[in-house]
Amino acid sequence: MTKPVLLLACGNLSRGDDALGPLLLEYVEGHGDLSEIELLTDFQLQIEHALDLEDRKLVLFVDASVSCAGPFELTELEPAQDNSYTTHAMSPAAVMAVYRSIKKQPPPPCFLLGIKGESFELGEELSENAGKNLQQACRFALSLLSHTDVAVWRQQADSRHPLAGRGMLPRPQDLMDA
Repeated sequence: MTKPVLLLACGNLSRGDDALGPLLLEYVEGHGDLSEIELLTDFQLQIEHALDLEDRKLVLFVDASVSCAGPFELTELEPAQDNSYTTHAMSPAAVMAVYRSIKKQPPPPCFLLGIKGESFELGEELSENAGKNLQQACRFALSLLSHTDVAVWRQQADSRHPLAGRGMLPRPQDLMDA
């Protein structure tokens, strides 16, 4: 039976900070309530991952990012056919677009938790800064995954929302200084 929430982490444990996604998944696996959460990890997103979105209530993509303004960012995604569909590594938005195309229906609400990384060389260890960012992102992800209400996720994704931080979850920026 398909679990309603999918956490799909991307990254390579052998490429420095690229390991952030899989390491967050391991943390959730060890500390979270997985009764409604399915965990999936891969080096990169591919067209076949579109089928993993089927029958989900919520999807959380997790990946390392060099463009995060802070230690991590949560953003809601929209399907978008970008150039990544022609490569081996697809963006989450392109996976959503494939789902919409093959299933002839909108994908479930999907979010991206990007964790700031800075060094991605083969054979490197996780950088010190990325390790700190990972700790904060792990706490945030556990809190987020304890709620399967899309409204709560949307509130967290838009921290500028007037209700951000008034709910059950801390705002991302509150966790950054913790």
